[in-house]
Amino acid sequence: MPIYNAQLLEIDPQETRRYAGLRNAKNFDEQNILEACEDAKLLIEVRGIWKMYNYDNINQMILSEPPVIIEGKSIGKHLESCDKVICIAATIGEKIEQEVTNRFKNGKYVSSMLLDAAATTAVEQVADLMEKAIAQKVAKDGYTMLWRFSPGYGDWPLTQQTDLFKLAGAEEIKMQLSFAMMMIPRKSITAIIGLVKNSVNVKKIEMKHNCTACYKIDCPARQI
Repeated sequence: MPIYNAQLLEIDPQETRRYAGLRNAKNFDEQNILEACEDAKLLIEVRGIWKMYNYDNINQMILSEPPVIIEGKSIGKHLESCDKVICIAATIGEKIEQEVTNRFKNGKYVSSMLLDAAATTAVEQVADLMEKAIAQKVAKDGYTMLWRFSPGYGDWPLTQQTDLFKLAGAEEIKMQLSFAMMMIPRKSITAIIGLVKNSVNVKKIEMKHNCTACYKIDCPARQI
C-alpha cells in the first residue's frame, strides 16, 4: 500500500473562507483567514495511503480478499465504466483538532472556527494532491481517474465506511472509526476513485465531483 506524507506548502484562503461559511461576508477581515491558514500549516501532520483493486462493475463488487459489494445506485452508476478502483484514506492528524478545541475553550471562538475551516481545506487539498500523484501512475497503464466518491455521497451508506477503512488500509496511518462511523482524527477522508481505460469513451463521464450526486444540500462545501 503506497504511503503519502508530502506536506502542504499553502492552504487555500478562499476555500477556508467558504468552509467557514463566510463566502458572502463582505466586511470580514481577510487577515484573520490568512493567519488561520498559516497556523494550520504548522499544526497539520499529513498522512495518506491508497490501494488499487480490480472491480466487477456488473455486480458492483471490489475484488479484494474477501470481495466487497458496494451498495447504492449512485456509486454504482458512477463506477459503471470502471474495471479497477482505488481506495484512499488521508488525514492531517489530531494536533490541529486539539488546538481548535483549546481555542474554543479559551473563548477564541472566531479563531477556533477559522482554524477548523483551514483544517478542512487542508485535508481536502491533501486528497487532491494524492489524486494527482495517483493519476500520473495510472496514466502510464492507460487509465483515466474519475472524481473521488466517499461514503455519505448520494445513497452510498456510511455503514460501508468499515469496509473502505480496511480496503484503503486506514489503520496503517493511525486512523480509527467510531461505532457511529465517525473518523478519528476528525479531519480525515476516505474515498473510492474509479479508473476507466482510455479506450472507453469518457466524454460523457464526469471527471470532477458533482454536487448533484449528493443529498447534503446544507453542506458548506456545496458548489451549487
